[in-house]
Amino acid sequence: MSIRIMDSIITYSLATHNTLGIDVSCEHLIKATDELQLIDTCLDAANKKRPLLAIGGGSNIVLTDSFKGIVVLIATKGINVVEDQDCFHLSVAAGENWHELVQFCLTHNMPGLENLALIPGSVGAAPIQNIGAYGADFSQFCEWVEYLDLTTGERVRLDAEQCLFDYRDSIFKSTLKDKAVILNVGLRLEKEWRPNLSYGPLQQLSATTLTPTMIFDCICATRSSKLPDPAALGNVGSFFKNPIVSSEHFTQLQQEYPAIVGYPVNVDKVKLAAGWLIENAGLKGHAIGGAAIHLKQALVIVNVDKATGADVCTLAREVIQRVNQIYSVYLEVEPRIIGAVGERELNDA
Repeated sequence: MSIRIMDSIITYSLATHNTLGIDVSCEHLIKATDELQLIDTCLDAANKKRPLLAIGGGSNIVLTDSFKGIVVLIATKGINVVEDQDCFHLSVAAGENWHELVQFCLTHNMPGLENLALIPGSVGAAPIQNIGAYGADFSQFCEWVEYLDLTTGERVRLDAEQCLFDYRDSIFKSTLKDKAVILNVGLRLEKEWRPNLSYGPLQQLSATTLTPTMIFDCICATRSSKLPDPAALGNVGSFFKNPIVSSEHFTQLQQEYPAIVGYPVNVDKVKLAAGWLIENAGLKGHAIGGAAIHLKQALVIVNVDKATGADVCTLAREVIQRVNQIYSVYLEVEPRIIGAVGERELNDA
């Protein structure tokens, strides 16, 4: 924990607590290693109406200012498993590392999550974003989410349907935004394993010799080849959502850009590859201050030279504007933008 003393005011650096590596500070930093401590700390801040920021792995936030409040590092641990004839039912503490959970499940012969391997961040962050990759997403395996209601002080459990999961979205980003701190997550893994080979490089695997570990290894190799390691080059993974457009709009774009990449959602909608849109717009390597579009994967914004949150947000806005000008497609950002007292919109950062 890095401590700074300026004019007799002690602040704590958050540079190592966000994967972009943005160097801002906070007034109070508390590491909550057990659930009771996490609940007490969050309720105390809520009751005193102090700004509160709960961080897991810090892999989905852009810090634009030093935080004028309490930052809680969620470090609670625990994985409990019960099983019935058909499924394994897991109860997982919010502070567990997501990728380590995927490894744990494979080690204990509970496959299913392998397509979601190597996604950075904590288990508690997974339902907020409805994390997903390579043809799978969190909502497919979620049974329930338990959270602390900051307005009532109560523990609340929602089933998967009540979480209102959508593409990189959930109730925790809308109705419960700034009102909930996730405590535990319930997952359901079916014992009858059904491999998911719907995406890209997975289609090259042989179905006759296939194992969950083979999918896990393929996903890890693919992600490592495209996405930079945050420990080496600061980033939050995919910065932009893949936009969904009408089939008619996609057909129009295909006529002008035959190589455009899109995946049917249904008969009326197509999901576009945001990375292709950004790369085809000539934005790979484009930089603002210390932030740049990654040269290997245009979906990723990287911290190449002491980037500030303002650098990152300005670059993101330029990308959105350019893509909209060329394709009449509006990109949305995946990470949360955090200002001095809480979450804010990209255009206000």
